[in-house]
Amino acid sequence: MKPASENYSRMAELASSAVSARRLNALKARRKRWLAFHLYLGLSAGLLLAVVGLTGGILVFYQELQEILNPELSVVSLPAEGRRNLRPLDDIVAAAENAKPAGSHFFKVYYPRKADIAYKFLYFVREQTPSGKGDGYYIFVDPYTARVQGLQLWHPKDRYWGRPLVSFIMQLHWCLLMGKSGGTIVAILGAFSIISVLTGLIVWWPLTGKFRQALTFKANAGSVRFNFDLHKTAGFYSGIALLPVLFSGIYMTLPERVDVVVKPFSTMTRPNAYSGIPETIDSATPAEGQATISLSRVEAIVQKNYPGGRLWMLNAPKDRTDVFRVMKRDIEELSRFVGYREIAVDQYSGEILKVYDAGTGSNADVFYDWQWPLHSGHAFGWPGRILVLLSGLACPVLFVTGVIRWLQKRRAKRLSRAMGSVTSGR
Repeated sequence: MKPASENYSRMAELASSAVSARRLNALKARRKRWLAFHLYLGLSAGLLLAVVGLTGGILVFYQELQEILNPELSVVSLPAEGRRNLRPLDDIVAAAENAKPAGSHFFKVYYPRKADIAYKFLYFVREQTPSGKGDGYYIFVDPYTARVQGLQLWHPKDRYWGRPLVSFIMQLHWCLLMGKSGGTIVAILGAFSIISVLTGLIVWWPLTGKFRQALTFKANAGSVRFNFDLHKTAGFYSGIALLPVLFSGIYMTLPERVDVVVKPFSTMTRPNAYSGIPETIDSATPAEGQATISLSRVEAIVQKNYPGGRLWMLNAPKDRTDVFRVMKRDIEELSRFVGYREIAVDQYSGEILKVYDAGTGSNADVFYDWQWPLHSGHAFGWPGRILVLLSGLACPVLFVTGVIRWLQKRRAKRLSRAMGSVTSGR
């Protein structure tokens, strides 16, 4: 006869096993409900999410794509090292002005990001009112010769066909070719995507603690198992990058909605998703007959007062009261991840009215300053851009493997029911 202590120990083990089994069954039942939610969310919105993710991944390299697809416009021949002198900005601007389409007005200029890249001026045809914008054109100017390399219709008004490929991909990513309402739809899809990623992680979580198995592919597995492993591993690894990318996309499309969540926790000075300078900053009233200063003078004022970093973009005043807005990047004294500086310059006197340094404001400002660099991958240089590219490519992979997995399980259920019918018929 066994001692009483051994019987008690055995009974305790059995009770503990029963409790563990009940707990595991409860977790499995809960995961099954999350799996159903994850499945229906993926089937209903997965295709559009795949399109938005794929186009977003491609757009991480939109500048390089423009230069590869249209080198005759974007790329210039470098002069010999000793004669590599940039022409004055006034000459560059004059060349663009002479080539601009009839009725168009200067909107902004992008500075060359490399020595062999052209200036890129954006002109919009003005319609009816000063604020009404028609077709938008890029004019490319060689910085060494002030020669216009060509014009490109970039923003056809109220239509999406006939655009350059990169412009088309941008619109497909931003609004699914449906304008502002499409942008709202994409933001809502982004919220659904965050839920999909989180529910996918819940479903992925190994209840038995076998994390290594959950993060790898099974060796010598068949096609069914390979598809399953591809879906779960791609979902886990891409989810690390997808969550911040998705949130930043929502913010840039619907900043007012995100502000409602962030404002209770911190003050904000940054006015919107795209600029650190408030729209309310205006130039002083000019004296009678006083003209707007030239772009070269604006550039000289900015470079004299803030020489650090490289010039990135110069926005023209939208009307007689607006200011020049100049942006500089790669500023060493600022954050290496989100370090850019935006400078507002009075269009008549040249006085610097406001400066916004990314990464130096309130907690909310710094949080928002991170959103575009995270969304584009530029916050972490080439590794960050490649990570965002891969996360974008993972979206169609997850959709396709998810649909295949769903079809496989449906087929298996039908076969099981068929076999059950045959067995019961016997």
